Amino acid sequence: MPIVTIQITREGTTPEQKAALIAGATKLLADVLNKPPGLTFVLIQEVEMDDWGVNGLPAAEHRRRAAAASPG
Repeated sequence: MPIVTIQITREGTTPEQKAALIAGATKLLADVLNKPPGLTFVLIQEVEMDDWGVNGLPAAEHRRRAAAASPG
């Protein structure tokens, strides 16, 4: 019985997008590990931006710097 946890920032992910994540994760485990979809559980956790970081920076600051550095 696999349990998959997907963590995303809370930024207005739609119910349709969440459904697609659940379907995709379920299919991946079925295809790669032969796990039965009826026994595969997917949990989506939404995390506040203030509680997320990457590359040693809070996520919002990392995005700000990445946007400033990208051309165009």
